Amino acid sequence: MPSNRPPRILLLSAYDAGSHRRWREQLVASQPDFQWQVLALPPRFFRWRIRGNALTWLQEPALKASYDLLVVTSMVDLASLRGFHPHLAHTPAILYMHENQFAYPDSGRQHSSAEPRIVNLYSAVSADLVLFNSAWNRNSFLDGAYQFLDKMPDGLPDGLISSIREKSRVIPVPIEDRLFIRTGSAVNTRCPYLLWNHRWEYDKAPDRLLLMLDALAAAGQDFRISVVGEQFRNQPEAFNLIHQRHRQRIVNWGYLQSRADYDRLLAEADVAISTALHDFQGLSMLEAMASGCMALAPDRLAYPEYVPQAQRYASHADNPAAEAEAAARLLCQLLQQSPEPCPPHAWRLSELQKKYYKVISATLDRLTVS
Repeated sequence: MPSNRPPRILLLSAYDAGSHRRWREQLVASQPDFQWQVLALPPRFFRWRIRGNALTWLQEPALKASYDLLVVTSMVDLASLRGFHPHLAHTPAILYMHENQFAYPDSGRQHSSAEPRIVNLYSAVSADLVLFNSAWNRNSFLDGAYQFLDKMPDGLPDGLISSIREKSRVIPVPIEDRLFIRTGSAVNTRCPYLLWNHRWEYDKAPDRLLLMLDALAAAGQDFRISVVGEQFRNQPEAFNLIHQRHRQRIVNWGYLQSRADYDRLLAEADVAISTALHDFQGLSMLEAMASGCMALAPDRLAYPEYVPQAQRYASHADNPAAEAEAAARLLCQLLQQSPEPCPPHAWRLSELQKKYYKVISATLDRLTVS
């Protein structure tokens, strides 16, 4: 690699949804020692995007150039991309797994297809290094891929999952340092300000939030709440019921257009709640915790990696009512104890950008990354 110029890196995002876009923009901005070329596709037509991105980029002029490193997101069909552009076949490649198709819950509305999982698997095989945003994401991918391949009739290479495991590392999506500003503010134990800040979709389990809020009200626990997040044309009925039953307690409802308004909400809230059945890292919870919120999350997914055990309620994935009762009971107990917030300092951008620099530099030099 010539020493008179910065290393040239091609970053590809095949489904540039909110967290993917945030990650790539943050990565480029925080790593100025490298020369970045970025290609991103809009986040629509999911099944076509994940299967057809290599075709979409087939005649892309930027892919005719040479690079020192490829960095691609989990939706990119890296194996096909390298096949279509042979001059990139031996360029070191890092695959960043924001999510994996083996661990997505089934809403019952999707057309079942193995192709998204195949794309994830082939890309992981093709990559020189696979980065995951959480240990849970990594483990669920490896377990899911193993179970998937175990159903195949023949023709499988030995040690495939082990080889992917050996080249896998965990480096989360960082949280901006500017959010770590609130210190020493006490939780309002009499009437806590609750925050539920997730996508308004079934996998975030708003039905469990409804049951939890009903349980709190039945127990005589006063509260205020903001229910905010990205909304879609079709929403679970639970949102309408939450608004009907707890209208007088609602402070903010829906999507906040202004990032400044959202940051103020994070700083004002007392308790950040998750009821999710699916969350590969949990950026919304991490941001709220960074801003001084106490967490209340189920004891599953990636939450045990950063939510204190005392703030995780028992997981009953198959029993929403029992889980809601456990969440409401734990919150009431925590309010009696006046717990301190636990900001996730290890997830700060100023900390993680060093790890990203190290892993990029090591892959460029084809060194072993520890």
